[in-house]
Order: sequence, then structure tokens, then C-alpha cells
Amino acid sequence: MIRVLVADDEALMRVGIRLILENADDIEVVAEAGDGLEAVEACRTREIDVALLDIQMPGKDGIAAAEDIGRLSPRTCVVMLTAFGEEASVTRALRAGASGFLLKDTGPNDLIRAVQLAASGEPVLAPRITRQLLDRHVRSGRDTETALRRIEELTSAERDVLRLLGTGLSNAEIAEQLYLSAGTVKAHISRILTRTGCTNRVQAAVLAHDAGLLTER
Repeated sequence: MIRVLVADDEALMRVGIRLILENADDIEVVAEAGDGLEAVEACRTREIDVALLDIQMPGKDGIAAAEDIGRLSPRTCVVMLTAFGEEASVTRALRAGASGFLLKDTGPNDLIRAVQLAASGEPVLAPRITRQLLDRHVRSGRDTETALRRIEELTSAERDVLRLLGTGLSNAEIAEQLYLSAGTVKAHISRILTRTGCTNRVQAAVLAHDAGLLTER
């Protein structure tokens, strides 16, 4: 079972998300939180696979909570719940270790699939949306010099995987493009995260952009 935390300061939103997710046979909502402090405490004291965090919450907001959860419960994948008009928060959330983003009006089936993907370490956004977010919010403020230093130890094959990861492709899609097995791609990504100090594949995608890998051919 995929154990999920739902954190939102609106009780009706929490109830709605719970009802949707519990229609899935492999998902269980094991905790709810009305603010960031409660969310962090729940992840610290319980085994939670995926934490759905509203960005805007009283006290400790979702981004600050994501940072604490990444430190106190690194096994938990954090997915931010966002609304239109909150794009300025996306970069901060990426840097805080969020594994992805969902719009609050995401359809029921897409919400369930996103949680399943997050739990398996896959992106929770369609490639087109991932590219839009990264292009809009990361490129403008990238530190290319630092990023290049962080990827110095990567092999040529790992750089190729990182470049495609930066476009928002899934493991299966990367494997198809590079004529590799899915297991080999997964192993490459694990080594990429270790060698670059990234905590998840979204941060690795940001790094790929910062390093200019997406302009390579």
C-alpha cells in the first residue's frame, strides 16, 4: 500500500482528496494536516510514502514543510498542490526538494496516477508541463558554473541520462531513446543523484537545465 499524507488548510479539500485516493486499491490516506507543522510532525512520526502539501498554508507553508520533511523523512516523496497564479513559488519548491507538482483541479484519475508515480520515483507531471515549469522558473536564475562543477564526475552515459531526465521523460522513455534497459536507466539515475547531491529527479532536472545540458546534441 502507498501511504499518503494530505496537508491543506481547507478541510473540504482534504476530504475531497481523501475520497478520491481511497478509490484506488493500492493507496491509503494515513494522515491529514491543516498546516505545515502538522505535516512535518506526521512525516516524522509515521511511515509516509507520499506527502501532498498545499503550498499556501498558515504558520509553516508547504515549501518550508518540504524542506523539513526532506531532512527528517528522506524516504517521503513530497508533491506540492498548487493553483494557477502561484508560479513564483515553483522554483522555491524545487529547491526545497519537492518531487513534483499537481494543480488543485487535477482530475481524479490523474491524481491517483500521480501518487502512484511519485511513490515509484517517477515524475508526477507530464513532460510538457515539466519543461514549461523548468524553462520558465529555473533557466532565468541558473548558476551554470556551480552546476558544471556538480556534474564533473558523471560519465558520458550518465550525462546523456541526465539530459533526457531534464526534459521530463520517464525512465521507460529515456531507456527507449538511449537503447538501454529500464533497470540500467534506474541505476544511472541513482548514481547521478548520489554524485550530484540531488535528493530527487526533479532537482536533477533543474541541475540539467542549470548546466546547459539541454542545449547539447
